[in-house]
Amino acid sequence: MKIIIAGAGEVGSHLAKMLSNEDQDIILLDSNQEKLDMIDSNYNLMTCKGSTSSFQTLKQLGVSSADLYVAVTPYESRNITSCAIAKKLGAKKTVARIDNYEFLLPKNTQILKEMGVDQLIYPELLAAEEINLSLSHNWARYWGELHGGKLLLIGVKLHQGSPLLNLMLMELPVENHDFHVAAIKRHNETIIPTGRDRLLLDDIVYFITTPEYIEKVRDLSGKKKRYIKKAFIYGGSRIALRFVREYHDLYQIKIVDESREKCEELATELPDIEVIHGDGRDIELLRDNNIYQSDAFLALTESSETNILSCLTAKEFGVQKTVADVENLQFLSQAENLNIGTTINKKLLASSRIFKLLLAADDSSSKFLTLADAEVAEVQAKEGSKITKHLVKDLKLPYGMTLAALVRGNDCMLVSGMTKIEPGDFVVVFCLAGMLRKMEKWFG
Repeated sequence: MKIIIAGAGEVGSHLAKMLSNEDQDIILLDSNQEKLDMIDSNYNLMTCKGSTSSFQTLKQLGVSSADLYVAVTPYESRNITSCAIAKKLGAKKTVARIDNYEFLLPKNTQILKEMGVDQLIYPELLAAEEINLSLSHNWARYWGELHGGKLLLIGVKLHQGSPLLNLMLMELPVENHDFHVAAIKRHNETIIPTGRDRLLLDDIVYFITTPEYIEKVRDLSGKKKRYIKKAFIYGGSRIALRFVREYHDLYQIKIVDESREKCEELATELPDIEVIHGDGRDIELLRDNNIYQSDAFLALTESSETNILSCLTAKEFGVQKTVADVENLQFLSQAENLNIGTTINKKLLASSRIFKLLLAADDSSSKFLTLADAEVAEVQAKEGSKITKHLVKDLKLPYGMTLAALVRGNDCMLVSGMTKIEPGDFVVVFCLAGMLRKMEKWFG
């Protein structure tokens, strides 16, 4: 598959790194040679210096034969123009990163499609949706719904008191096949487990289950259900603004920001929200504003370090649920190992959403795990494919891949060793980064 990525910023560079592991034909285009040099020598891809809106440059790159053209520069107007040109020159599918919610309105989306923009990626909206999911299911570190919510992907950090601690997967206390442990995040490593892998303290365990077994997974994880009504937000960033606009009717929200100008802007745009001028790390400010009465603390400033530290401070005040925006990928694993609750990263969210297009997956029925080194996808088994030849226990799947669940018609079921995949089944597959090609071969 030939993929051209226009823009070597944070989203484009991260996406290019992800795809370079998949044996795809990747071209990264940017006008800044320095950015290209930082990625060129270390990854399996081609770089090109040039304008993302140049007809000549796109023709030279062979955009007419591109299966996917992704424009992710920081400038939405440039991305839209670039996609329109690429589409007219023959690119099969185009994707543009945007920063304006107005473009997502159905009447405007149709106009953009007529111009040549097939898909829109709005990272701040993806982050806001992820935050709301984490508050709605606050006992979990990660919550994803597959196939209209019939299958659930739940990530939970194991603390003292969990009945699962120190058990091998083959020893789990279950009478029926109620859930599937599909992955384990331990320190900086993601493990696709076997029956002999053991669950340890502070592991983040990813379960695949169905809605009727949510309480069982929660109880085995040693978690309690809590309702969140009061949310304290530190930082008036674009993510914070989008979250408040989308979900202000669900929560009682306070926002604190260090910029007086930003506070005035927020107070004007969000008249129903309490806005506070100050430093969200200031102990006295937090105490004066009754931080200990908050159900959730959202650290959404532009600084990853500030967000991590302020979440730790909120934990000291007894806030049960904290969410940190950690945009620096170097800090992500370290942040997940700290007791700060949920971490979000809009670069990973945007890259994962684009990554789905490689499997021709439907947005409504496929969800990618937003880890830097693992993915989960829903893939359809084709007639005659290798995955349909034997029982799962006899397939001899490659290391780093596991089948967690499947959808057959209107029925959802978990996969065991005695399951036989049938043509047409949609199978939920966990795999380590770099396994996409192998996955495609198994599913035909």
